[in-house]
Order: sequence, then C-alpha cells, then structure tokens
Amino acid sequence: MQELNYISMKLTLNNRSESINTSKEIITVSELLAIQKFSYKMLIVRINDFVVKTENYSTTTIKDGDNVQVIHLISGG
Repeated sequence: MQELNYISMKLTLNNRSESINTSKEIITVSELLAIQKFSYKMLIVRINDFVVKTENYSTTTIKDGDNVQVIHLISGG
C-alpha cells in the first residue's frame, strides 16, 4: 500500500497567509473551495489579480505562493 506524502502549500488567501495541506503540488480552484469549505453559491475567485470564471474552477490551478481572493456575494434589499 502506497503512503500519501502531504506537502504544505503556502499561499495568500483573502489577504492572510495560509498553509494548505495537500498531496499535490498544484490544486484546482474547485479543490481549494472544497478544502476550505467555501460553499456559497455566488463566489468571485481571483488568482494573482485575474478573475476565474465559474466554469473554469475545475481546470484553473493554484500553486505555492499564489495570491487568492475568494469573495462571496450577498444579495438582499
């Protein structure tokens, strides 16, 4: 049985230094949202000041050192 080696990916998440424990050197936006338990329906994700479209969350990658912003929109009246 193969043992998983976890690494600590360091990134800036919402202006705070974070360490993400993962078995991969690169993760997708979808994976980050799941790891961090972001479950809001209306999100805006920016990586290094580039906005990521929702349909690209499963293919857009995040790597060590990236600056990630996850902003949830709230509507109301």
